[in-house]
Amino acid sequence: MTEDKTLNRPIGIFDSGIGGLTVLREIASRLPGEDIIYLGDTARVPYGIRSDATVVKYSFQNSEFLMQQGIKALVVACNTVSAVGIEALRGRLSIPVIGVIGPGAKAASRASRRKRIGVVGTEATINSGAYQRMLAEMVPGAEIVARPCPLFVPLVEEGWTSGSITMSVIRKYLGPLKRRRIDVLVLGCTHYPLLKKSMGEYLGEDTVLIDSAVETARETRDILHRERLLVTERRNGRIRYFVTDSPDRFRSVGEMFLGRPIDDITMVDIA
Repeated sequence: MTEDKTLNRPIGIFDSGIGGLTVLREIASRLPGEDIIYLGDTARVPYGIRSDATVVKYSFQNSEFLMQQGIKALVVACNTVSAVGIEALRGRLSIPVIGVIGPGAKAASRASRRKRIGVVGTEATINSGAYQRMLAEMVPGAEIVARPCPLFVPLVEEGWTSGSITMSVIRKYLGPLKRRRIDVLVLGCTHYPLLKKSMGEYLGEDTVLIDSAVETARETRDILHRERLLVTERRNGRIRYFVTDSPDRFRSVGEMFLGRPIDDITMVDIA
């Protein structure tokens, strides 16, 4: 049986910046008794323009910092790292490591009826082909339409999640997918859940939107339960935030992502 001191260790989450807060929000909602430590590597964002070797190096440094905080599981709330570095992390660490691509792809494979699956994400994530490969294995014969949507991230960080400008960009990016009559759309970037309502209005009720943040939270809960690491007592978990740069911007934008105040932020140098 797992000792209580192991059970009560925090869950670690890292992302290259702010987007991973959508994953934190869903995990905290489903597992309110868990302590959580979030690391945003805001000094080196974005990871999408880096080489695979550099992304893996950054992910090792991030995970090493979180391991020093005594975490019991690691959630990689970054699509770029999940695409190119997740297996390297699993080979390096002795704790459960959960990425964001696998849970989203599995949910899409279950939801698709016509085998026409769309994927949207940053250029780095789409160009990696990680979602496409995984979906092709899970849904043989599926038509997979992947499209980078680089303007979605700045729209979200400006708080423009609805309105005429946002809908114009959504129509531009999602128009080709709608014309292909996709029945499932995977939101392959942790920023995109904030645009889910507007995307849903454009695509209509016949298209199921897969929120990778929601699916990652579900998988985290399932893995902790299976590993007997899940806190079951009634308690309010503590959330601590660490960033590598710009804590004031992290707070102002992050509070929009979470819908609640962010108080406990510490700036650290992990490089």
